[in-house]
Amino acid sequence: MGEIASKEQLRMSFLRWALVTVPAILFLGFLSGKIANSGYDNRWFLALSRPEIVPPGWVFGLVWSSLYILMGTALAMVLHARGAAGRGMALALFGLQFVLNLCWSPLFFAAHQVTLAFYLILAILAVAGVAAFYFGRIRKAAGLLLLPYLAWLAFASIINFQIDRLNPDAEGLVPEAPHTQIQL
Repeated sequence: MGEIASKEQLRMSFLRWALVTVPAILFLGFLSGKIANSGYDNRWFLALSRPEIVPPGWVFGLVWSSLYILMGTALAMVLHARGAAGRGMALALFGLQFVLNLCWSPLFFAAHQVTLAFYLILAILAVAGVAAFYFGRIRKAAGLLLLPYLAWLAFASIINFQIDRLNPDAEGLVPEAPHTQIQL
């Protein structure tokens, strides 16, 4: 009877963390995209020349929601691992990459800074990769949960790079105003 907490108590502690981290990360990711008017409803984005590898709009919502759920779960695992060596550094790296992640949509979709957004996504990928490594040292599953995120960031980097190459004047691009068919 030398246990400090039972397995059930530890499981409930993790679930409490997850009930905070998963919705928080989902909400903040959604908010960043909403503030930036990201996606196929953005007239500026529609006016850009886009490479053929750009998926349809619904894919982005599905993928990012899934990735944010995985990220929140991984974060909960590391938060739950009190006293683990490297936990503070892992959390700091995760926080840094997540703040950078939240800045990407406003930089790309709202500020129209395609080139800067490309460099930012490379920074996100690098910091997220180091964070995943640290997460994996604390909880192997937590590190593995970040692998789909890293893969998507790599794919998104390619898309961002190709959009930048196809649209050297993207920052100054002014999309055509919407037309109406109403006659008086």
